Amino acid sequence: MYSSNKQSFSENALARNSAWMFCGQGLSVICQGVYFVLLARLLGATEYGVYVGAFALVSILSQYSALGSHSVFLRYVSAKPSLFPEYWGNVLLTTGCLGLTFAGMLAVVAPLVSHSYPAAFLLCLAVSDSLFAQISVAAGRVFQAFERMRTTATLTLLSNFLRMVAAGSLVLLIHRTGARNWAWAILAVSATTAIVAVTLVWKSFGRPQFSLNLLRRRSGEGFIFALSYSTTGIYNDIDKALLGHFGMNMANGIYTMAYRVVDVCTMPLYAVQSAAFPRFFKKGAEAGLKETKAFAMRVVAHTAPLSLVAAGAMFIMAPVIPYVAGKGFLGSVEVLRWLCLLPAFRSLHISAGDALTGSGHQKLRLTTQAVAAGFNLAVNLYLIPRFGWLGAAWSSLATDGALGMMNWVALLVIERRCREQWAKCETAAA
Repeated sequence: MYSSNKQSFSENALARNSAWMFCGQGLSVICQGVYFVLLARLLGATEYGVYVGAFALVSILSQYSALGSHSVFLRYVSAKPSLFPEYWGNVLLTTGCLGLTFAGMLAVVAPLVSHSYPAAFLLCLAVSDSLFAQISVAAGRVFQAFERMRTTATLTLLSNFLRMVAAGSLVLLIHRTGARNWAWAILAVSATTAIVAVTLVWKSFGRPQFSLNLLRRRSGEGFIFALSYSTTGIYNDIDKALLGHFGMNMANGIYTMAYRVVDVCTMPLYAVQSAAFPRFFKKGAEAGLKETKAFAMRVVAHTAPLSLVAAGAMFIMAPVIPYVAGKGFLGSVEVLRWLCLLPAFRSLHISAGDALTGSGHQKLRLTTQAVAAGFNLAVNLYLIPRFGWLGAAWSSLATDGALGMMNWVALLVIERRCREQWAKCETAAA
């Protein structure tokens, strides 16, 4: 009776947290949708392509600025909340020091990779993403670790709301501007969100403490998480960076507009996954791989139908894009119809990947993501110069589909090996 009640409570808590994330992200979807429309009208397709190309380049590298410390926080503090002060202090220390260092490095090195982006422009984007955005993500992870998803969703909503307000204000005041001016606005929005996020954590859980010994002991594990996020950034954003590198700014604008619609329509899926993520660590610590795999199957049973509904809605509603974003984005209709299956592939690879992470097999997840990132880079280098955005779309579909297959195969193979080992142990004991 106890276990049944415990499981019921667990499922109810997951449903409640998913509901908070869904409501918060539902409002975020509205803000993001309005924001994308305003930004498209503010910048136009070509300048929008310049902005997203530079931002994609920055976001791939900025994942190392936190050195995975917020995921290390989530893993250990979810299981033992009393560890909060030291882990949170080390998150702030790592992100503050490395964030500024990486921002400076990006501003110096990135213009050498692509001459389309001035150093000052990249410095604004790098400080925004490598420092302030990473601190905001880390603060969200704090509330996620304590299963206070309402606050996590609120922080996400705040960021999107402020971006919408900034874009709307500029549209009203100056009607049209360039990517470089918008970079300053993004910097101000990111800084404001980070300050609010850190203040909320301080008031809710207390002051941070710093432990260099703990930082040294967990840095290797954090680096594995950072590599994982970086590979995710590669297979999600390298297409946009390469479109910008090859000077296809107009194509990059229409492609990224469609990709952003996909991201918005994937929000319900992410709501469930975000609510479930701390549970993977708890179930992995309590029962190991067998329970995390079973939990992943329950999660995907919720996310797969959501993703298929989203795919159908995107395919049918694609022609609306040029009416709301402007005639310059007419090409986004065809792009979106190519990309509409991405949420279905994401529902598969995220659920299995979280099960691997929660059961202590993050290195294996990193391996599958690294293979996917390498594959995506190679295919994009071949296809984009020949087919433009269509090549990028083909590569995205192939990469996410292959990653879903690899993660589930890896999860099932490891589970089978564990069952065989358990069977041998039971035979030996008998």
